[in-house]
Amino acid sequence: MTQHPIWLGLAALMVMFHLGLIFWGLVPNLVSRPLHLTFVLPWVFVFAAKSRAQLISGGVLTVLGGASALWIALNHDMLGDQYGFLEGDFQTAVALTLLVCVIEAARRAIGWPLPLVAVAALGYALFGDAIPGEFGHSGTPLPSFLGTMTIAEGGIWGSLTAVSVGVVSIFVIFGAVLNAGEAGQGFMNVAAAAAGRLKGGAAKVSVISSALFGSISGSASANVASTGAITLPAMTKLGYPKRLAAAVEAVASSGGQIMPPLMGAGAFVMVELTGVPYTSIMGAAILPAVLFFFAVWVGINAYASRFKLRGIDASEQPATRDVVITSGFFLVPFSVLLWGMFGAGYTPQYAACMAILAGAVLLMFNREARFDRSQFAARLSSALLNAARQIGMIASIIFCASIIIGVLSITGLGVKITSLILSGSGGLLWPSLLLTAIACLVLGMEVPTTAAYVICVSVAGPALIQQGLEPLQAHLFVFWFALLSTITPPVCGAVFIAAGMIGENWIKVALTAMALGVGLYVIPLGMIANPDILRLAETPMAALFAFLRMAVGLAVLSYGLIALSALYAKVCVGLLGLAIVMSGVVF
Repeated sequence: MTQHPIWLGLAALMVMFHLGLIFWGLVPNLVSRPLHLTFVLPWVFVFAAKSRAQLISGGVLTVLGGASALWIALNHDMLGDQYGFLEGDFQTAVALTLLVCVIEAARRAIGWPLPLVAVAALGYALFGDAIPGEFGHSGTPLPSFLGTMTIAEGGIWGSLTAVSVGVVSIFVIFGAVLNAGEAGQGFMNVAAAAAGRLKGGAAKVSVISSALFGSISGSASANVASTGAITLPAMTKLGYPKRLAAAVEAVASSGGQIMPPLMGAGAFVMVELTGVPYTSIMGAAILPAVLFFFAVWVGINAYASRFKLRGIDASEQPATRDVVITSGFFLVPFSVLLWGMFGAGYTPQYAACMAILAGAVLLMFNREARFDRSQFAARLSSALLNAARQIGMIASIIFCASIIIGVLSITGLGVKITSLILSGSGGLLWPSLLLTAIACLVLGMEVPTTAAYVICVSVAGPALIQQGLEPLQAHLFVFWFALLSTITPPVCGAVFIAAGMIGENWIKVALTAMALGVGLYVIPLGMIANPDILRLAETPMAALFAFLRMAVGLAVLSYGLIALSALYAKVCVGLLGLAIVMSGVVF
């Protein structure tokens, strides 16, 4: 079924639609965004169906939801004159159909937690006027509420959906094109050539390759599954403890989501929410990301000393010719992307379209740099299907999250939660940061990183900004802590996958991953204590000084946690490292 011509044709139409939006110019929002949903629904409801019952019900929901979205697109002029107020039973039925389809699509894509939050939000909007006290609201007429959510740009067609349509989808296509060719092998070869012979070389290869791959995949789980298939057997073959091998892969794959230039979907959502240019976000994110992988590198060195971990034998290193050729499969598209953004001054979306075309041309060549017509069709089919499937999953999450954001805005609940954080923290910044971090960890256990970031920053971001943080500083803090659940029990997706692939107890892997990935817990706090580290473009010398100070602290902290055996020594050295990282508060 997955290779059926109908699915390939639908995938090709979906890709051409999203690429075409970049070149066609302005398309009304109530046209492009409903069409986006129309393309998404078949992939979530039908393509991903696992049983006959799911297939039948999914087919019905696809038809109903797609028809409703198409009706919105076809009647956008008329609906624009209604100012978000439904007229008649038919429009009410369309609105309810869209909300049901969006929530069910998210449930099928990622399970119950996020849809349940969306349902609770809708319940609050409809019945919150019966709640006494400050957390109640004055109520909103049903036609007005449903209309704002479904025929105006205050709900499922809001700004978050705009990011899904115009940015996230483009970079998902870019990643799918790279992954369909030899770019993945190129990542591995470059990593092996750069670090394979070093002490703990196989683990360092995992770190480098996962950082490279993760910057385009934006998913820790996908990163573990792809690069881990190569790095995990390589590490176990060299005698690495299984818990360490799995932890290295889980931590490195999680870090890929904070690694510029792409950072998965989160960076582009951040552009929309903060109004900060994409290039400024990249400039702010680069030094903290480097610090994270530096801390992991130091941790690997500490483990290498304990377990006598050796590097990859020279006989198993990739040949220089192979490294050069396969690296071109990702260097050429990346170079086109970066030139388009920073050299020619194009938008990230337009630059990504050019990079996609470059990557598509490279699908015609094999890893020996020879034209290979026989593989081109299979690679192109793989790129189209993977792009459509991933767009469907991410969009279903974003549409559902948009319901929550819409309710927060319409009812004023977001402002009330912000006030609660401010009062609960006594108006002090650091208690607010702690409350926000806990919220990010808890929410991140149940929903993907980007969705956790969006929801947390919507309610906690204003409180942090009111207490003196710059908007980008607050958003990066929340984004980093939304990643915690990838390696932190009890729900640690990247750890579960890595432990399962290597056959190790997941608790052992999680404890090792938390020590190895200590930077994920500390660096966000360091960004608050050392705000200069986010100002590389404005004050490079101050940023580099903050970077060096934090690097020293992280090295002490990471090495102390892993290399020392006595608990007392671990605590003392760990506190010293943390104090150095946080020393910006004093200076």
